[in-house]
Amino acid sequence: MKYKTKMLVERFAETLSKWDGVECITVNEAALSDTLDPYFALILDVFCSVPIPDAEERCRLYGGDVAAFESSGRNKDRFLIGDIPVRLEYKFSGKIEELVSIADTKQEFLWLLKDSGTYGFYRLAYGEIVFSRNNWIRGIRKRLENLGDQFWMEMRNATQSKMEHFLSDLGAASFQGDEFHYLISSAGFIKTACLTLFCINRRFEPSHRAYYKQVRELPILPESFPAEFENFLGTDPDTTMERRFALAKLIARGIIVL
Repeated sequence: MKYKTKMLVERFAETLSKWDGVECITVNEAALSDTLDPYFALILDVFCSVPIPDAEERCRLYGGDVAAFESSGRNKDRFLIGDIPVRLEYKFSGKIEELVSIADTKQEFLWLLKDSGTYGFYRLAYGEIVFSRNNWIRGIRKRLENLGDQFWMEMRNATQSKMEHFLSDLGAASFQGDEFHYLISSAGFIKTACLTLFCINRRFEPSHRAYYKQVRELPILPESFPAEFENFLGTDPDTTMERRFALAKLIARGIIVL
């Protein structure tokens, strides 16, 4: 983390930790890159047990150098400090506990998680802790480390079903020469293929930016996946719709048999 970013993290951690009910503050990995990186953003997840101040009061408390402030009620604030984009996301600890309970003990309600995926758990598990009032976040992380077979099997089934749906759409778009639907289906297919592999490996899904690197490093992959993955993503103008659909079928077949 760059010095300027680190100073801002410390500044906001000091401010927010004084608020009643703020249990924990973590920094998203998007803040680890250079500030010149177009993907850079200072994102803090703030876990609270009671309601936070209203948007106007929050803006005042953030400091006099806040610019371009915008808020989505009590959930998320966006603004600039100089040229650094800052995003503060407020998450209520009771809701987090409810979602983790569905994942580890109330699995008859797992359907509530299947559409939202596991990225929220990824942020819970891997965000850098910059303030913790107690052991709440460590208890949550311990529970996430010990999710059982049923959770991962159910999540795999859900993402694999979506992958097969996108594969079918990709084939139809290829047959019809429908370039728009082909593009949409291609993106949906490769994303859900990666999601299925993360579930097979019992890994929470990272941010979209990290998909490419992390999926290739998974220990359990179809033997031919790395080459097929690169070819599917390639921009060779000679790769036809039919060729990419054929690659997609090979990728899906390799994943399904794992």
